[in-house]
Amino acid sequence: MSNIKVGMISFAHGHAGGFFAQLQRLSGVEVTAIADVNRSRVERYLTADERIRYYADYHELLRSDCDAVIICSENIHHAEMTIAAAKAGKHVLCEKPLGLSIREMNEMIDTCRSYGVQLMTAFPCRFLPAVIRAKEAIERGDIGAIVAVKATNRGTMPGGWFVEPALSGGGALLDHSVHVMDLLHWILDSPVKEVYAESGTLFHDIPVEDAGFVHVTFASGAFASIDTSWSRPKAFPYWGDVTLEIVGTKGLLSVDAFAQINEVYSDESLKPKWSYWGDDMNRSLVKAFVQAIRMNEEVPVTGVDGMRSTLVALAAYESVRRGSPVALDEAYDFNG
Repeated sequence: MSNIKVGMISFAHGHAGGFFAQLQRLSGVEVTAIADVNRSRVERYLTADERIRYYADYHELLRSDCDAVIICSENIHHAEMTIAAAKAGKHVLCEKPLGLSIREMNEMIDTCRSYGVQLMTAFPCRFLPAVIRAKEAIERGDIGAIVAVKATNRGTMPGGWFVEPALSGGGALLDHSVHVMDLLHWILDSPVKEVYAESGTLFHDIPVEDAGFVHVTFASGAFASIDTSWSRPKAFPYWGDVTLEIVGTKGLLSVDAFAQINEVYSDESLKPKWSYWGDDMNRSLVKAFVQAIRMNEEVPVTGVDGMRSTLVALAAYESVRRGSPVALDEAYDFNG
């Protein structure tokens, strides 16, 4: 098969740069076009490869000969861009959260299915070695039946459009809960029955929440608590964390997803830093996306997976509004 041609739509999200770098390193893959309303934001990527075409309007990119697109726009644009890409016959890798409502996520999934293209949600944490080994251990029954999980995803406040509700759709509760929920859905293989959440703006003067605590009950009877926040100060040596303490009937399993680090001390930075040396999750993510397209196989993290995790975040916001637990209605049809 000839090279897979990939177009990138928007570099608003910081992950876009990492995806671009990894695509450049993959054999049989070619980044052919970049669309962004802000050319200065992508100029260095265009300079890195003068063959890459630039478009201010992403609709023009969709009329090009690319096979697939990666969407790293502000959250509010995920649905419209994905639907337009599907109608243009392009496979889609969309940054999380997949969408901001059940209606638009269902439309994204249905449109991609109708036009025969793949829809993958950007959940790179699934590809971290510690997470993969943990899932394998649980499937072997090493710690028995899962009873409870204590999880964290605490990061640095990103600023910019992330703290503008009209563009992001929410704050830390949305931004960080979906990563952990995807891991829990994948590892526990059980649907969520009930969600209770608390949130607040505790660390920064911003118009969205920067701290949240989500309690989730699964159909299996297991429950999980998630500390989802932008609580890491700028002085912290790394951007954040992803941890899972998984309690089973026969043992305890601790997962520190970013534990493969070196401590770096430098007079230049005047603070300690962690240099991550482990497997690159972004590389594994884009490689899996490209491989699925090349082999005509289903992507490993589907649009349905993205909707499941986002639904928990939406339920968390409803729980905060009500001040009580929210049951996930079984009428939600995750299979479209």
